[in-house]
Amino acid sequence: MTISHTPRNSLKYHAVALALLLSACSGASSESIGEVDTVFKFLGPDHKIVIDAYDDPKVSGVTCYVSRAKTGGIKGALGLAEDRAEASIACRQTGPISFGVKPLAQQEEMFSERISLVFKKLRVVRLVDSKRNTLVYLTYSDRLIEGSPQNSVTAVPVPAATMIPVK
Repeated sequence: MTISHTPRNSLKYHAVALALLLSACSGASSESIGEVDTVFKFLGPDHKIVIDAYDDPKVSGVTCYVSRAKTGGIKGALGLAEDRAEASIACRQTGPISFGVKPLAQQEEMFSERISLVFKKLRVVRLVDSKRNTLVYLTYSDRLIEGSPQNSVTAVPVPAATMIPVK
């Protein structure tokens, strides 16, 4: 098989290489739980809703489940599509809750993951409600220029015998 080196093929090659590089550098550590197709696409993967699990890196025993739209088609297959700014989150106690040696910040970004080639990110932020001894998790997306007000929030009460260490 011979690949011609026309400018058009070169552009496709560089776009695929860039998409692979950016997806490898995203840094989000999630575990895929599953997905459901929402729109059939004749070329490329279908549009879908994906569900990922994120273990809180600073709080053992808490896992957040985030569902979000994933764009398919040819642009989606190449990593060039911009996913919708809609997500839902549910965090639960999945084991005994314990904290590391360092106290938690009152508000801290736990995870971020690219949902477009360059400018858009899905974010998960942890907030501490000290009065109620509860961890509150918020998911939203932002853009370099204009973010989205769409968001989802969930809370995990910590047993009364375990106080949340806060800075």
